[in-house]
Amino acid sequence: MHFCVVKSRSIKIFLAMLIVVVLLSVSINGSTAAQVFFGYAPRKVPIYNVETTEKQVAISFDAAWGADKTEEILEILKEYNVNATFFLVGFWVDDYTDMVKKIDEAGCEIGTHSNTHPDMVKLDKSAMKEELETSIEKIKAVTGKEVTLFRAPFGSYNNTLLDTAEELSLKTIQWDVDTLDWKGLSAGEINNRVTSKVQNGSIILMHNNSDHVLDGLRLILTTLQNKGYKIGCIGDLIYDDNYTIDRNGVQHQI
Repeated sequence: MHFCVVKSRSIKIFLAMLIVVVLLSVSINGSTAAQVFFGYAPRKVPIYNVETTEKQVAISFDAAWGADKTEEILEILKEYNVNATFFLVGFWVDDYTDMVKKIDEAGCEIGTHSNTHPDMVKLDKSAMKEELETSIEKIKAVTGKEVTLFRAPFGSYNNTLLDTAEELSLKTIQWDVDTLDWKGLSAGEINNRVTSKVQNGSIILMHNNSDHVLDGLRLILTTLQNKGYKIGCIGDLIYDDNYTIDRNGVQHQI
């Protein structure tokens, strides 16, 4: 009798494991059956960097407070024959409209960094959409161009935010090389952080008004160009279609 009970338990365990295996292997509308059955969804991720064999990277600047150094950033970029991507907050666009025009006229790319720079995961979907739509309209009113890129304030995101951005035809962009320039690091320290982490397809994060952004930018551009890297906008680096993003945020072309 005891043998029969043990055997019965073993059979039940085996059948349960078999069901899980089947659920994991079956896809339902893009999710595995296990995700549907157990009630969880895969966590989406933005683009952190790009898989490429080309020695190509992108530099980006987040602009939320201050603009004292922005014009000189543009001058340095021109000196090195480099373009970059600027993620602008809506109230920054309001305060520095002329600078937005100069960024656009310099040939740099402009994306949205929200309208008021909140932690957007704390908002409901409607408020997320309003943040994005309002900031997009402000940028378009100045440049006359569509906005296709979004960077979340504080790098904070969830599935709802990424879905909302996608519904507005925005690609959400993170970074894989953080200069930490906002912490007051020296130009040398900023450059060392970049050179120690950069790779093909990297997206570099800087801030337009950090303490040593100007000297740091010069060092970065000199170092990367000496290493043979082509430096440009994020839009020139990422794939527009026929791509996947893995769990680490690496964009792969299919």
